[in-house]
Amino acid sequence: MSFHVYVLMCADDSYYTGHTDNLEKRIAEHQSAACAYTSTRLPVKLLFSQEFPTREEALASEQRIKGWSRKKKEAMIRGDWEEVSRLAKSKNDA
Repeated sequence: MSFHVYVLMCADDSYYTGHTDNLEKRIAEHQSAACAYTSTRLPVKLLFSQEFPTREEALASEQRIKGWSRKKKEAMIRGDWEEVSRLAKSKNDA
């Protein structure tokens, strides 16, 4: 079994980050208003997902991403890992 960390874009332009063992089912739950945060921010769109071998790794990634700035999340979503690294070293944008 694998696990995923994912980032959604909500209708209010906010990001939601979570983890799951069934990405398709979890996205459907978000779309059906079954989740508190996203239920008032529909529709949502999947922008990023990454697979991990264990729930612990996916959860650790989720928690790390939740602590990032919007700029850093957007760099990750674009796949610009050089910018993610640069922002990690910057006190103003990290």
